[in-house]
Amino acid sequence: MHVAALTVAEPLRHRLRRSEVVVLDGAGRLLADTDVVVEQTAHAFGFGNIGFDLIPLANGETEAIPDNPFGGADPSQGPLLAELWTGLFNFATLPFYWAAFEPERGRPDTQRLLRTAQWFVDHGVRVKGHPLAWHTLAPQWLLDLPSDEVEQVLRARITREVTDFAGVVDLWDAINEVVIMPVFDKEENGLTRLCQRLGQVETVRLAFETARAGNPGIQLLLNDFNMSPAYERLVEECLEAGIRIDALGLQSHMHQGYWGEEKTQDVLERFSRFGLPLHFTETTLVSGHLMPPEIDDLNDYQIPSWPTTPEGEERQADEMVRHYTTLLEHPAVDAITYWGITDAGSWLGAPVGLVRADGTTKPSYDALHGLVKGAWWLSPTTVRTDDEGRVAVEGFAGEYRVTAGGRTTSVTLG
Repeated sequence: MHVAALTVAEPLRHRLRRSEVVVLDGAGRLLADTDVVVEQTAHAFGFGNIGFDLIPLANGETEAIPDNPFGGADPSQGPLLAELWTGLFNFATLPFYWAAFEPERGRPDTQRLLRTAQWFVDHGVRVKGHPLAWHTLAPQWLLDLPSDEVEQVLRARITREVTDFAGVVDLWDAINEVVIMPVFDKEENGLTRLCQRLGQVETVRLAFETARAGNPGIQLLLNDFNMSPAYERLVEECLEAGIRIDALGLQSHMHQGYWGEEKTQDVLERFSRFGLPLHFTETTLVSGHLMPPEIDDLNDYQIPSWPTTPEGEERQADEMVRHYTTLLEHPAVDAITYWGITDAGSWLGAPVGLVRADGTTKPSYDALHGLVKGAWWLSPTTVRTDDEGRVAVEGFAGEYRVTAGGRTTSVTLG
């Protein structure tokens, strides 16, 4: 039997799936010894990016919003960024930072985010909401409430979001950065007070169980930047307490330099032992100078300008290929979200985007595209059916199109 097959290195062969297809004509007769064209149309693996910069486009907005927490690209760049975004990614993270989503109590920005989520879904993209609970960017009006009322309001906020967005956003970071939450002292906020009262595990339980009650079909992540044993202990304690976690979120902001294969593999091994899917939820690699290593909290590095450089762009492209390859080689990894399509308005002003602020692509965009839609993608391939009208398809898990005799059908490799 002839096979339309993707060729990959041995460490990635576990990503391949295979299916046999019987090809028939319009009358239901076997098409033996006939040319068939097989091509991939979608990845099952989550190749993601934030969708913050496309919110204005999805809502028909033409004016930039001052101090916009939802991405910094000018709305005029929306069509260009949308083309680049959808040409590479299939998994979007949208911002539900409570302080920006509901700056005035009782007036959430639901319709704007819902239109954006639907825009992505209409473009074949899966959407994740980020996050339902987080001490940073909690609304100021929570400070006026006692902690027991903060709990009630947080439960209502979680229920509202998972209910209002059900069927469009059914994947959420349920709670973000719990390891530091009870000792966070950069600014006063309602969630830290709540976590101090309930404890970390019960705060996690509150977020997960409230969200699941509001949408029983939901998938929920525990997400953190802390890759130390403290996060491992939190995961252990939550699982021992009976909290159902669907996937673990691991942040990899590499503003101070690429982790390297050894550290990445160490993180993968330590967190894959829980038997849960791993999502690298926030990945960044800079294409300019690196943040000094002595900076403990990345937010403390505030400089007037952080430009991209030709040397940095080549380094970023090389590290992009290495990092994504290392992650794809590990069977526990189900998704990778890169934290920024463009340098315009990027977090900390760092040149982490795959696109420069002027809209031109960096080598990193081409390098990642060469993997996701190149080396890891089955382009149109012609094979002939055997005497029984059969061909085999082998490639990365996802959707494929098979065309023969003027007829086309879809095949899922899962």
